Amino acid sequence: MGFADLLEKTGGMGRFQITQVTLLCFPILLMASHNLLQNFSAAIPDHWCKINDTGILNSSKDGWVVLFSPVNEEGRPEPCLEFVEIQWRPVGSNITSHNSTDAKTRSCTKGWEYDREEFTSTIITEWDLVCGYKKRRQLAQSLYMAGVLVGAIILGGLSDKYGRRALLIWSYFQMAISGICTAFSPNYLSYCVFRFLGGMALSGVGLNTTALIVEWVPTKVRTIAGTLAGYSYTVGQLLLAGLAYGIRDWRWLQLSVSLPFFIFFLYSWWFPESARWLVLSGSPSKAVREMKRVAKFNGKLEEAEEITLESLKADMIKEMACSNSTYTVMDLVRTNTVRRISFAVSVVWFSTSFAYYGLAMDLQKFGVSIYLIQVIFGAVDFPAKLVSTAGMIYIGRRVTQFFSLVLGGMAIIANIFVPSELQALRTSLAVFGKGCLAASFSCVFLYTTELYPTVIRQSGLGLGSTMARLGGIVAPLVKMLGEFYPFLPPLIYGGSPIVSGLLVYFLPETVNMPLPDTIEEVEVGSKKKPEKEIVPLQTVTTNPVRVAL
Repeated sequence: MGFADLLEKTGGMGRFQITQVTLLCFPILLMASHNLLQNFSAAIPDHWCKINDTGILNSSKDGWVVLFSPVNEEGRPEPCLEFVEIQWRPVGSNITSHNSTDAKTRSCTKGWEYDREEFTSTIITEWDLVCGYKKRRQLAQSLYMAGVLVGAIILGGLSDKYGRRALLIWSYFQMAISGICTAFSPNYLSYCVFRFLGGMALSGVGLNTTALIVEWVPTKVRTIAGTLAGYSYTVGQLLLAGLAYGIRDWRWLQLSVSLPFFIFFLYSWWFPESARWLVLSGSPSKAVREMKRVAKFNGKLEEAEEITLESLKADMIKEMACSNSTYTVMDLVRTNTVRRISFAVSVVWFSTSFAYYGLAMDLQKFGVSIYLIQVIFGAVDFPAKLVSTAGMIYIGRRVTQFFSLVLGGMAIIANIFVPSELQALRTSLAVFGKGCLAASFSCVFLYTTELYPTVIRQSGLGLGSTMARLGGIVAPLVKMLGEFYPFLPPLIYGGSPIVSGLLVYFLPETVNMPLPDTIEEVEVGSKKKPEKEIVPLQTVTTNPVRVAL
């Protein structure tokens, strides 16, 4: 008998598991908000140079009006230039025809004015992050992703050492504090610092939520439980669109998605530590207490009394033998099979995140309401993850991962050949590609937890999350290449997931297989017979948590 059998004995997917998965899914709703928040808090409204001499507005010349800035083809003032000397034009004439080619221009000297009809306040309008300072907008998002990267490295390793529950509680608290501090940031620098800390916390939430879900639910319903978490992230994207539409000030929006983490912090103390981790970390007596608690919560009072330290040691001889061993991140590359898994998983995580954020973090380019496109980008996850879940159950993790990556990459590359005037088609391809990448994210979270053994599972997830954050950091930088070669960004964004999709076939299939506990198990392959996964009569969902997303 192993841990999976003990879990079934204490109630399987009982009242405790349902309650825990539900409570763990609530914070995931707001993980999406933090990941994609800068689409709204750093939105760029129409802007133009402040008028140098407001007094001249009260003066007049019969039949003439003043012109302070050159205008573009649409008849709007250029956002970053002004005339050195005020120009005049006849009333009623075409503005663009009076852009003097001899008139000298310069960068805005008195700052900028902003159209505040759609956004009351953003970090762009507050700190003038336009024109020569526009790169700071992308830098702020890259620093946030760097925080998620650092959090994956640090919190992933600490979770394997100190436990899933402790790190999850801390991550909720850090997210609440850093989010509130971000909302009250007095300047751009402090904003970046607190966003960085929030990114770290988000990694801790994502990694430990995934582990607690996977390590407390039975093998036969692992996909469904992970799917509920994945759909929570999807609903969170729709929630963000609603919040942003109703709250047009970036500080209040930031506050609204940060304060609930205090509630999550308070109720997270109820979560039990992963009994599987406790056994493998050399604390079997604590594991017995947690197993008894879960059994009683599930109404299995007799079974709870039968769980003792002696019976646990007898049933989990293999797992107990591992408890005296010490594992580090080097174990991710020490043996052949695990090293191959680590390489392929790293590339998949990187390319999925890289292409995903290349699409999802620049919603203003689609030329329609930013709130509408956020809803569309969020809604496409529902059918995408439904197909992903069905594929993972009936076809397998490997095939599902392959097709979600390759189809997503092809959709992005196809946009290179679509004329810019066909905006509806371009948007449709982008939405389809984003859906495929969301399905890939959904699959890779569950797939990664099943590929790595318990002793280094969080380190493996940390490695994957690290590579995903690298992809998120690099994605904004690749956009800059579009200023020189417009076809390069979509080519790179699309080519990366296609290449990683090919690497998926170097990974073993894990559908319906019990979770491995040791590195040796992974190397020789599980000897246990696969369990048949239970599929409800009504379609439920797709896969696990995002971090990220």
